[in-house]
Amino acid sequence: MAVPKGKVSRQRRDKRRGSNWKLTVPGLVKCANCGAFKLPHRACKACGFYRGREVVKVDEGK
Repeated sequence: MAVPKGKVSRQRRDKRRGSNWKLTVPGLVKCANCGAFKLPHRACKACGFYRGREVVKVDEGK
């Protein structure tokens, strides 16, 4: 059975655990119709267009 040879310090343990929990910023692109930032391969929330045609009706009152 594998037994640790010595105690692992909190600093060493936390350095190992924390290295792969970093958040990444989502890649945003500009909408070709209105210029608002949106997620790629999704309809624009501002104007409702996707690939040059309107796919979602956007309420102007909101």
